[in-house]
Amino acid sequence: MPPKKRNSVTTQNKELKSGAESPDKKESPELSVKKHRDKDAGFVTLCKSLHVTDLVCDRAWTLWKTVQESMDEVTDTQKRLWGACLFVSATDMDVTCFTLTQVLKAVNLNVKQFLALVRKLDVNLDTISTKVNSALMRLEKKYDVTLALYQRFEKTCKKIFALVSDGKDRETMRSCWTMFLLAKGRVLQMEDDLVISFQLLLCTLELCIKRCPPDLLQPLYKSAISKVQSPPTRTSRRNQSKAKSRPPEPEVDLQLLKTLCNENECNAEEVKNVYQTSFSAFLDSLDLSRSPDFPQVNDLNQQYEDFYLKSRDFDGRLFFDGDETILAPKVEISQVERTPKKNMPDEDAVLIPPQTPIRAAMNSIQQLRGDLPSSGDQPSTNLATYFKNCTVDPTQDMLKRLETLGQVFSQRFGQAVGPRCVVLGRQRFTLGVRLYYKVMEAMLKSEEKRLSVQNFSKLLNDSTFHTSLLACALEVVMATYGESSFKTGGYNCGGGSSGCDPAETNVCFPWILDVVNLAAFDFYKVIESFIKADPTLSKDIVKHLETCENLIMERIAWRTGSVLFELLKQEHEGGAAEQIETPASFSQPLQHNHTAADLYLSPVRPGHRVLPPESPATPTSQTSSQPPTQPAGPTPRLPKSNSLSLFYKKLYRLAYTRLKMLCSYLLSSHPELEPIIWTLFQHTLQHEQELMRDRHLDQLMMSAMYAICKVKSVDLRFKTIVTAYKNMPNTNQETFKHVLITEGHYDSIIIFYNQVFMQKLKTNILQYASTRPPTLSPIPQIPCSPYKFPNSPLRVPGSNNVYISPMNPGMMTPRSRMLVSIGESFGLSNRFQRINQMVNSSDRSFKRTLDPGSTPKPLKRLRFDVDGQDEADGSKSERDSTLIQKLTDLSSTRSRMHEQKMKEDAESRKE
Repeated sequence: MPPKKRNSVTTQNKELKSGAESPDKKESPELSVKKHRDKDAGFVTLCKSLHVTDLVCDRAWTLWKTVQESMDEVTDTQKRLWGACLFVSATDMDVTCFTLTQVLKAVNLNVKQFLALVRKLDVNLDTISTKVNSALMRLEKKYDVTLALYQRFEKTCKKIFALVSDGKDRETMRSCWTMFLLAKGRVLQMEDDLVISFQLLLCTLELCIKRCPPDLLQPLYKSAISKVQSPPTRTSRRNQSKAKSRPPEPEVDLQLLKTLCNENECNAEEVKNVYQTSFSAFLDSLDLSRSPDFPQVNDLNQQYEDFYLKSRDFDGRLFFDGDETILAPKVEISQVERTPKKNMPDEDAVLIPPQTPIRAAMNSIQQLRGDLPSSGDQPSTNLATYFKNCTVDPTQDMLKRLETLGQVFSQRFGQAVGPRCVVLGRQRFTLGVRLYYKVMEAMLKSEEKRLSVQNFSKLLNDSTFHTSLLACALEVVMATYGESSFKTGGYNCGGGSSGCDPAETNVCFPWILDVVNLAAFDFYKVIESFIKADPTLSKDIVKHLETCENLIMERIAWRTGSVLFELLKQEHEGGAAEQIETPASFSQPLQHNHTAADLYLSPVRPGHRVLPPESPATPTSQTSSQPPTQPAGPTPRLPKSNSLSLFYKKLYRLAYTRLKMLCSYLLSSHPELEPIIWTLFQHTLQHEQELMRDRHLDQLMMSAMYAICKVKSVDLRFKTIVTAYKNMPNTNQETFKHVLITEGHYDSIIIFYNQVFMQKLKTNILQYASTRPPTLSPIPQIPCSPYKFPNSPLRVPGSNNVYISPMNPGMMTPRSRMLVSIGESFGLSNRFQRINQMVNSSDRSFKRTLDPGSTPKPLKRLRFDVDGQDEADGSKSERDSTLIQKLTDLSSTRSRMHEQKMKEDAESRKE
C-alpha cells in the first residue's frame, strides 16, 4: 500500500538545500572561472555577467542538471533556463547577486515570460521552494500594480502637459515618474498597495504641476493652480521651523489637488492626508521641499538607482522607456465594451471605458463610503437606544474597546505598510467603525423582528461578539482598498504559519485576526450574519468574505491553540460526540437561518446551560434547523452547540464539493470510487480530528483519494493528484509541499501519507478491500449560496452558457460577455449569429483544451514520484501519463467555470 521511495532526486535536493542553509559568507564575490571548468562555458559566461558567487553558480548548475534530466526535450533555449535556475538559486540562498531586470536582459525575456518560465521548472517538489514561490508572487503583484499605475500616469499626463517642440514635456514627465517610484519605495514597505501608491502618484503630479513652467500645462491645470499659491522660500521654511508648538503644514495646493482627484475619481481628502503624512516627509528627506525649483532628473535617477539595486527586482524607469523586458501585451483600443443604445444602429453604440484596476478600486472605495451612515463615527440614535435598553449598558466598554483596538490597528498597519502610514491606518479603522455600527444596528433590528424583544444585554455585553463584528468590518474595508487578498491561500505571517518569512509585509487575511487577538472560529460565526445584514456589499466583497470562511474551515481554525479543539473536547467529554453532525443529516438542506446571537451565545460548557422545555424564545434559543434533542435513557442529552454544529455542516459540504471536483478531473472513468473516498474522508473528519491539527483539509482529501485507489487497484499516482489539484481554484503549493509530519517537522504530502495518514488509518483503509466494506456515508446536499445578488447574472433555464443581467455599463470590463438589450434596437443581424456561435461552441472549446494532441508535453518528475517510487509494483501507466498531459493545460479559469457549473446543476436538481 505505501508508495515505494527512491532517493535519487531526493538526495540530490537535500544537497541543494544544505548549500542554502549555510553559505560561506567569506567567499569572494568574484566568480572563479577555474573552479567551474566542469560546467558549460556559456553557463559560466552567463554567471560571470550576472556577478554571481561560486556557491550560487554551483547550486544553479546542480539545479539545471536536475531539470535537464527531468525533461524529454528542452523547449526553451538553454540560456533562458540557466537564467531561471540562477534566479531560483540566488533567491533560495538569499544572496545578492543581480536584479531581476539584469537577468531579464541577459536572457532576453520580459517579466511575465520569465516568471512563467521559473514556475515551469516546478516539476520537482524541491525545485521551487516556498521561499521562491513567495518571492515570485511578490514580484508579480508588484509588477501588476506598477504597470497599472504607469498606464494611468501616461493617460493622465496627456491631459496635464502640453506637447512642446524641445521635448521638455517628456523630461518633466520622466522626472515625475522617477520621483514617484522613489517616493513609493521610500514610503511604502508594502509596495503592491495599489490605492496608497496611486494616491502618492497624485501627490507627485501635484508637486510637478505647480513647479513646472506654465507653458508646459494644458489649460485645465494651468487654471487649477491657486493664484495665492507661491513656491516655498528658504526664509518661510526657516521661520516655520522655529514654531516648536506644531509642525509646519505641507505646501499642498488644495485647489490643484482637488482637480487632480476629480479627474481621477479619487477622494481628495484621502490624498491630502497622504500628502501631509507621507509625501511631505519624503520631500523633506530629499531636501526637495526647501527649493522652489523643479527636481533635477539626474539627482532623482541616482537616488532611485541605489534603491533599485538594493531591492533586486525590476527597474520601474523602464516603463517610461518602453523597454521590452517590462512591457505588457498590448490590448487593442477596439476591445473596449460596446452597449446598444435604444433606436441607434450598431455603429453608433456607446463606448464604455474599460474597467482598469485603478478605476475598479476607486469605484469600490466610493461605493463603500457612500453606503456608510451619515451619523459618522458615533452610534446612531437607534443604536444608542438599543444600548440603553440593555440590563447592563455596553456603551462604555464598547468605546474603550474601540479606542484600544484603534491604536493597535493603526500601529500594526503602519508596521506592515510603511512607517508613515499610521495615520492612514487610523482612517481605515474609522471607516471600519462606521461599518461596524451600521451592521450592528441592522442585526439588532432583524433580531428584534424575529424575537419580539428589545433587550439584547447578553449579546451586546459579549466582548467576542463585538471584536468579531469589528474585525469583519475592518476586513471589508481592507479588501475594498485592495490591501487584503488570498494569493498566499491564507499562508501568511499574520496567522502564525510556519515557513513564512517573518519580515514579510502582508496584511492579507488572516492578518486582522492576529491584530485584534481573535480566534478564527469566533470570526467565522459572524460572517454569514454580517453579509445578510448589509445588502449593499458588492459581490466581490461577499466572495471575499466567503473565501475567508472557507480558509477558516479548511485550515486556520485547525491550528494548535484554536478554540475549535476545546469545543470538540467538550462535546466528547459531555457524551455529545455524535451531535457534531451526523451523516444521516447530509441529505437535508443546509438551513441558512442562524444569526450572530445563536452562534455567539452558544456553546457554553456542558452542564452550564440547559433550556427548560417551556422556555420562551430568546436570543439564545435554538433555530428551526436544530430541533431540541430528546432525552435518551435516564441521562438527558446535552443541548447542541449551534456554532460547532453549523461549522461541521459547512465543513462537510465544503469538503465534498472539493472532493467532487477533484474526482471529476481524475476518476471520471471510475464513478463508483467517489462515494467510497468520501466515506473515508468523512470518517477522518469526524473521528480522527487530530489529523487536521496544523494541517489542511485538502491534505486529508488527497490522501483519502490515494488510499482508496490503492486498495481498489486503480492506478493513480500522487503526481497525478497534485497536478490536478494545482488546477483547482484557491489552491496553494504550500498545501502539498509543506505538510506537518511531526512537531516542527514538515515535508511533502507523500511523506505525510506514508508516515502519518496511512499509519493512523491503515485498518480502516483495508476494510474497503474486504468483502464487507464499511457502510457508505450519505452524500451531502450542496446548497445554493445563502447570499443572493439581485443584480447578478441569472442563468437561462435549460442552458449552460446564457445569462441575463441588468444593464450596468459602469461595472463592465473589457472581458465581459457580449451584451444584449432585449426590446431595444440591436443593430446588425450578424451580431445575433455571433452570439449563437459563441454559445454553441462553448462546450466544444472547453473540450478542446483537454485534447492531448493540442497540449505541450509536460515535464515529468515530482520528488515523490520518480521511476516508480510512487507505485507499489513499480509499473507505469499510459493512461496516467495521458491524464497528466490533459491536466497540465487546464487553467484555473476553466476550473472555476467547472465549479460554477456544478453548483448550478445542484441548484437545478433542487428545483
